[in-house]
Amino acid sequence: MVTEDSQALREFGSRVREQRRGRGLSQEGLAEEAGLHRTYIGSVERGERNISLINILVLAEALDVDAGELITDLSL
Repeated sequence: MVTEDSQALREFGSRVREQRRGRGLSQEGLAEEAGLHRTYIGSVERGERNISLINILVLAEALDVDAGELITDLSL
């Protein structure tokens, strides 16, 4: 069963993936920029992790986007 939370996590992950690809970064490259592990990035992009605010900000900085772009209007 798909929960509302999991939908929001998948949408967030999709936005991260879109931003990463738009900057020509691999998951490994984004992980290095953000100081996170590659497998963590993969699980975020797949919507498997409910990540902390701090990591949202870290990813936004690494992607050079406003954190709001990653979270605004997520489906709840």
